[in-house]
Amino acid sequence: MTNPNPQSGSPDKEPASEAQAAQNALGNTERAEVATEPDRSVAKPGPEPEPRPSLGRLFLDNLWAANTFTVTLLSLVLAIVVGAVLMIISDPDVLSTYSYITSRPSDAINSSWTLVSEAYANLFKGSIFDPEAFSGWLNGANGWQAVLAPISETLTYAAPLVFTGLSVALAFRGGLFNIGAQGQATIGVIMAALAGFLLPLPPGLHLLVAVLAGALGGAIWGFIPGILKARAGAHEVINTIMLNYVATYFLTWLIVQNGVQDPNRTDAISKGVDSSAQLPRLLGDNLRVHAGILLAVLATWAVAWLLNRSTLGFELRAVGANPDAARTAGISVTRTYILIMVFAGILAGLGGSNMVLGSTASALTPLVVAQIGFDGILVALLGRVKPWGVLLAALLFGALQAGGNRMQSYSGISLELVTVLQALIVIFIAAPALVKAIFQLRAARAARLQTSLAKGW
Repeated sequence: MTNPNPQSGSPDKEPASEAQAAQNALGNTERAEVATEPDRSVAKPGPEPEPRPSLGRLFLDNLWAANTFTVTLLSLVLAIVVGAVLMIISDPDVLSTYSYITSRPSDAINSSWTLVSEAYANLFKGSIFDPEAFSGWLNGANGWQAVLAPISETLTYAAPLVFTGLSVALAFRGGLFNIGAQGQATIGVIMAALAGFLLPLPPGLHLLVAVLAGALGGAIWGFIPGILKARAGAHEVINTIMLNYVATYFLTWLIVQNGVQDPNRTDAISKGVDSSAQLPRLLGDNLRVHAGILLAVLATWAVAWLLNRSTLGFELRAVGANPDAARTAGISVTRTYILIMVFAGILAGLGGSNMVLGSTASALTPLVVAQIGFDGILVALLGRVKPWGVLLAALLFGALQAGGNRMQSYSGISLELVTVLQALIVIFIAAPALVKAIFQLRAARAARLQTSLAKGW
């Protein structure tokens, strides 16, 4: 029998299909509801957090990292090691023992150790503390002045370096490279000395006028490259270098002029500064340390306050970081450049006045300023162009200078080696990647240090 409706298929098949479709739809709905419901299953416990390391553990972990303290300390160590090698090479007697080192190595080792240990011991005794002088004071063989003599010499050498170092550092923070601290200090020493022996003033007022005259001389010599930079765009490095030569030759010419040169002398030396214009000594006439070191500490605090607490300091740092952005923010870049160089000149002029109003010299000579301006560049770099860092760096350089004199007298080591040590210290500090590679310091810390250096310079 044939199907009356062949296209519709079996009549029993359609209801079954509808039931199956309904069941599928119901299943899909249930699965969707299940998918939308939050997971109420119990989460498996994860690993417990590690306990926080102790303070001592953090100190040990960061001790061998390329932070500022570690790099500075290791730079000193490297400079001392290289300096020891230079001592051995430059001494013919010690060097001769290395010709037969394979047969008797003890001779080379003992002679090298004796030379280096005695040299650095005298460096320490001449700059910080002499145990023999302390024993003599306890036994009554010498006075307390001999115990404090090394510190006195260190502070005496460090005082002018603080001012010139602050001068260079302040300009650095403002985006300027002040190579002219030497010339500014030279004009400062000229003005201070002229006020010291030409003006008849009472003691207290005479000293104040002489110090201010030195600051004024440095300010004038700093204003010139500042205005040229601000108005004409002339590079401050070229201007300050040229002004260094002008100041040096002006000093040489001025000393031999009538009214300035000492009438009782035929060589190039001026009249002596009156005692009423000299900085008082802090520990008596037998020790050279004077009140200039107190002024240096006060100047360090003033510069730190200027940079970190004042509106002018904020503008100065903003111009140093990005002059275009500072100009867009409404800061006068021209005015800031001028003020930076004027303040830098004041600081360098104060450093120069320390050389003639303090205990280093009491009259003008062609070499009265020595190299305090150029050494101030090294001090600023060593101090990371931070005010209190500059103070510590100046103390270190003053100690090297004071101890170098004793090292030369007692150990026969050339005083120029102290200059080499200073240069080596700055080289290693300015190259933290080199120190990191030598001592295998942590790379992350080294990268962070380089970033801070780039911001500071």
